[in-house]
Amino acid sequence: MASSMKSSLILFFTCSLFLQVTYAVYKTEVKCESLPNGDCAFAISSTGKRCILEKATTPKDDLISSEYECKTSEVIVENMKEHIETDECIESCGLNRNFFGISSDDLLEPQFVSKLCAPACYQECPNIVDLYFNLAAGEGAYLPDLCNKNNKLKSSGAAEDGVDAPAPSPSSF
Repeated sequence: MASSMKSSLILFFTCSLFLQVTYAVYKTEVKCESLPNGDCAFAISSTGKRCILEKATTPKDDLISSEYECKTSEVIVENMKEHIETDECIESCGLNRNFFGISSDDLLEPQFVSKLCAPACYQECPNIVDLYFNLAAGEGAYLPDLCNKNNKLKSSGAAEDGVDAPAPSPSSF
């Protein structure tokens, strides 16, 4: 019986070590500068900073060439790291992968706010909601209030593609 227990412990520790080594080998660190441009927008690095797609101008054969690069921003995301946004969230939230920089301008567009506040985005895409929640706050607005206003506009027929229910704050995720 002691031999059986000893064998079980050896097997357990061997498997545990194997899993730790496998995890370390296959764990992918997300570095913004290493991401392809198509994965950059709305990604979060391993350090918890947002990735942004920026225009980089470089001299090339006596001409100025514009190319795009994925860079690490100084915007830190609380409670989320190593995240590349899904195509489903990009589509549900009315965004695209060629989003450059970080801006609150989209919050001025009722059609965008409708998609952002719709359950398919607001309840399923916490990374995007967190980004726009913070962008709205930076402008002195509260995203759930914007969602509720948009819902009222839709109810009155003044907006299209609106929301069906008041939006909770991101902290409720």
